[in-house]
Amino acid sequence: MEIIDVKYQEELLSQLREGAEPAFNALYNAYSRPIWLRILRLVKDKDIADELLQEVFINIWKNRQQIDPEKSFKAFIYTVAQNLVYNYFRKNASDSNLLQNLLLQSPQHYMNVEQLMEEKELRKLLDDAINQLSPQRKRAFILCKVEGRSYEEASKIMGVSVATINSHITQSLQFLKEYAVKHLKLIVLILFTGLDR
Repeated sequence: MEIIDVKYQEELLSQLREGAEPAFNALYNAYSRPIWLRILRLVKDKDIADELLQEVFINIWKNRQQIDPEKSFKAFIYTVAQNLVYNYFRKNASDSNLLQNLLLQSPQHYMNVEQLMEEKELRKLLDDAINQLSPQRKRAFILCKVEGRSYEEASKIMGVSVATINSHITQSLQFLKEYAVKHLKLIVLILFTGLDR
């Protein structure tokens, strides 16, 4: 489903290329909310989503003369937003909580099939990463982070000390962080492509 009628959008884009602020404002009004919601879903911080949205439209304004009115503006603007989100995560890759939240999102209620597909693709990516852990680390990770058991419970089940469980979890999370950094562009792409284009 298109946000703006194709012919009207072509007119707006032609005007935008000429520097017409009313055309820019019309495009902003049409696209800002859906883009902001997608960014917010990924970064989980309203202030950061606001900043990234502002950067999206600053980039659109700065590069307005390169926009082709006959090509999909929706695909173009979502690609700009996707790249900015990717750059945000890449710059903040040292923040392990940020990457863990991106990969280890708690189950949510999904409103449509596209969101469910995103979850399946992310789950597959996470499962691939978990399957690369050693058997002991994998078991400790699943017990504590997937099943939600305490370190004490996991230590009893596995017959090892709590300190060993702690070590397994710490090393597993470090590996997952590195895995997420290596696959960050794919993760952002999966999450961004689920949106109607």
